[in-house]
Amino acid sequence: MKVALVHDYLREYGGAERVLEVLHEIWPDAPIFTAYLNLDAMGENGKRFKDWDIRPSWFQKFPFAKRLLSPFRIFGPMMFESFDLSDYDLVISSSSATHLAKSVITKPETLHISYIHTPPRFLYGYTTSFNYKKHWWTRIGGEIINHFMRIYDFEVSQRPDILVANSKNVQARIKKFYRRDSIIIYPPVTLPVIPRNLKTKKNYFLTVGRLVRGKGVDVIVEACTRLNLPLKIVGTGPEFDNIKYQISKIKNIELLGQVSDEELARLYAGAKATIVASEDEDFGIVPVESMAYGTPVIAPKAGGFLETVIAGQTGEFFNNNNDAAAQLMKVLQNFDPKKYRAEDCRKQAQKFSKERFKKEIWELIDKNLRVS
Repeated sequence: MKVALVHDYLREYGGAERVLEVLHEIWPDAPIFTAYLNLDAMGENGKRFKDWDIRPSWFQKFPFAKRLLSPFRIFGPMMFESFDLSDYDLVISSSSATHLAKSVITKPETLHISYIHTPPRFLYGYTTSFNYKKHWWTRIGGEIINHFMRIYDFEVSQRPDILVANSKNVQARIKKFYRRDSIIIYPPVTLPVIPRNLKTKKNYFLTVGRLVRGKGVDVIVEACTRLNLPLKIVGTGPEFDNIKYQISKIKNIELLGQVSDEELARLYAGAKATIVASEDEDFGIVPVESMAYGTPVIAPKAGGFLETVIAGQTGEFFNNNNDAAAQLMKVLQNFDPKKYRAEDCRKQAQKFSKERFKKEIWELIDKNLRVS
């Protein structure tokens, strides 16, 4: 069976890329078709992909492609439709950022499964990392372009044979925007074996993730600042300098940037709790990683977090619809880490293991190849 993997683009490292990594573990010889490739932009994480067979679209050779990727999304269908997938029996596309990996054209006899991390947030009114409504000219231009892109998005969402949602939250969005049923396969999380020297909790809170608009890091910083609580921030992104300035005079908040896997493990295991504050989170892999290290989570009472965190057992929720920082402060003021058992956190994380993901993917493929 010849397999091809299709991914929106490869220039940053997040949950979607972790799913792609596990799919590549299952099919290490499968080529990766993508609109654009920039492993240098991924920093140390780019090394994870350096020996793969990655085949970018014609856009890769376009002048100033690095800067024009976002506005050129309107030509996304042309990028993905240019790929020749006629030799493949199975195509698995991974659609998240640009949403158009699912637009590839396959033969009728080819099984095309599209893993949907979310319908594109910028098309359907969800918070995005870039605020195109900031200026009147970008707002008008953006709305006109997005009108046509919503039409494209609906049309190409009908092409895959099967849509897979990464959560109940995203499944509901698929039904609403694409008028299609989907099945749920939660993203994979590599569960660690924790050395004894990592089990001692220390006196700090932790937040991990890309530093972009909508991730709520500013909310977490504000809450911890007002309560004078120690906080460690892991991540990089466009908001890095803004966060750095925000905490420049605060001694108990550290901005660590990108850290190694070993250091991240130490940070997760040693934290009193991991705090997340993303708006409209599709699934959210950070809470599962935190629980895998036996560390409880403090998260907004919304989105994918409702499917991973168990209030009172593996963490707590706060309301982030009105004055999120004040709502988070209420939880932090009453937070007692001794209330949560590491065993309960790790047991919850087991539901999202990499082994479970691989098993469910294989079962889906086996079932549908036999039917066809």
